[in-house]
Amino acid sequence: MTSMSIDGESLRQLVAEARQGDRAAADRLVREHASWVRSAIYAVTGRADLVEDVAQQVWTRAWEQLGTLEDPRRLRAWLYTIARNTAIDASIARRRQRELAATLDGQAVCDRRGRGPFGAAAGDELHETLLRAVQALPAIYREPFVLRHLEGWNYAEIGETLGLPVESVETRLVRARRLLREMLQGKVEP
Repeated sequence: MTSMSIDGESLRQLVAEARQGDRAAADRLVREHASWVRSAIYAVTGRADLVEDVAQQVWTRAWEQLGTLEDPRRLRAWLYTIARNTAIDASIARRRQRELAATLDGQAVCDRRGRGPFGAAAGDELHETLLRAVQALPAIYREPFVLRHLEGWNYAEIGETLGLPVESVETRLVRARRLLREMLQGKVEP
């Protein structure tokens, strides 16, 4: 799979130039893929507050490992693997930090970057409710859901990237939607 706006030959050329240290080529690759890489990170972590930091780690790892990309046409799947693994590592590290902090001060640590004193408007509350519900999905459902509904990937692209048959992608999306519906109707706690 290739990016939506870069054809196969141009992609090969951009990857070759980026490997040789061409900053403009590297920047173009980032611009073409940054949005869905952030969505992939969110799909794995379920944490909007981690996305930008993890994205920086993803791009650092990608440039360090660019020489291992054998087929530039597989750049998207290769980047997804890096993004997924980096996001998993970040989630594990964050969990360990929280556990250590909780042990040190005897109480669970929570994110203190909350909203301002006036609260949120109704639209913001709905957005937050939806976000919490998506975050609460198990990763096996959250990943394809985010890629399909936030990034607009088709089932074949999701299947190829996640290493799943299209039928499994369909099944996971149906289950994700059902779980979200149940959470939003109050049948299941997010």
